Amino acid sequence: MLLTLGINHKSATLEVREQVAFSTSQLELALESLCALDEVEEAVILSTCNRTEIYCRLEGADHRRLLEWLGDFHRLPVEALSHGAYWYRDGEAARHLMRVACGLDSLVLGEPQILGQLKSAYQQGRACDSLGSELERLFQHSFAVAKQVRTETGIGENPVSVAYAAVNLAGRIFDDIRHSRALLIGAGETIELVARHLREVGIQGIIVANRTRERAQALADDTGGVAIDLDELESALVCADIVISSTGSERPILGKGVVESALRTRKHRPLFMVDIAVPRDIEPQVGTLNDVFLYTIDDLNEVISENRRSRESAASHAEEMIVANVTAWQHERRVRGAGDLIRRHRHQAERLRAEAESEALSALARGQDPHKVIHKLTQQLTNRLLHGTTSRIREASGAERADLIQAAEELLIDHSPSQRDSVTDSSQHDPLNREPL
Repeated sequence: MLLTLGINHKSATLEVREQVAFSTSQLELALESLCALDEVEEAVILSTCNRTEIYCRLEGADHRRLLEWLGDFHRLPVEALSHGAYWYRDGEAARHLMRVACGLDSLVLGEPQILGQLKSAYQQGRACDSLGSELERLFQHSFAVAKQVRTETGIGENPVSVAYAAVNLAGRIFDDIRHSRALLIGAGETIELVARHLREVGIQGIIVANRTRERAQALADDTGGVAIDLDELESALVCADIVISSTGSERPILGKGVVESALRTRKHRPLFMVDIAVPRDIEPQVGTLNDVFLYTIDDLNEVISENRRSRESAASHAEEMIVANVTAWQHERRVRGAGDLIRRHRHQAERLRAEAESEALSALARGQDPHKVIHKLTQQLTNRLLHGTTSRIREASGAERADLIQAAEELLIDHSPSQRDSVTDSSQHDPLNREPL
């Protein structure tokens, strides 16, 4: 049985998610411990800031054992986890993994980072030898679905977070944002996200200004930038092309006079400014200055709302694609299951054939008549190959198992036209030239 056990941003609080998260250094030990359970045959662990999920193949249906293991590993009582945990089995487990890979289960709809995190979890499973054929195929199938969704729906094309929208808007103003410098005012979560997105697009430089120099320095160190105090803003405005501000100040930090002074030194180089703060950090009059493009949180929200509607439409299409892909995966899984049965059946038949062949060769070696040996060989093969099947058919008939009798009819009797024709054609070669009945 395939099983997914998870705790995410929709099912549990941040405090609970922090307690069940696995650090990178813990993953190898965790996978080794998990796979040591008698029930677990394969396993992959995904652990991010918003979710901890265990994907595994279990022998049996004792799924609660996984929750007990998770609690034991993190030294937490099971009761503290059970109300925030969710379970998916077989087809639903496959569907959930595909939705996660496509960003449909993320806090930000369609965000692409989760796919990379899933691939890292998959690679960790391979490195720890906790991945078997079942999960290998499921993860590869899910990666292919995510690629198809990204290609055919465009679900990740439009930004739906304030931080990303601000950076995306800046990219539209400048021909090549990589030649620009950014001044970030504040050092909170939103500015941290802005800094990360700016670094991802390859911006030339980042300046971080904050009331507390230590926090500005910490963010600057993480992004390869420079930290300054708020009283250095005017000089920073001279060299910056992009200004994004988000502080908790009750009064504006940048006034018209300061910006106007910096513009005289800039000599008509455009200045793109985004004020994400509420209350605003930048005086509205700054937007009236020449060469200044000033946007507020309301401007971004309008863009984000439009983009979110676009993503929701794409997500609806993606859900339909996932349903079709889950059906395809389940079909392949059933075919693989039949393949295993066929291999075992052929192995059994091969063993019986080898035994009959060995007896025939021994008889020939003793000088027995070859014709009699071959006749006996064919009789033995027929009897040995059919004995088990015919016995079970008789038992099924005695037990009034019409379903098994019907299945045997479909599996064992060849009803193809060629077989019917061969029976009919045999009358044409009847040596007595009898009329067919």
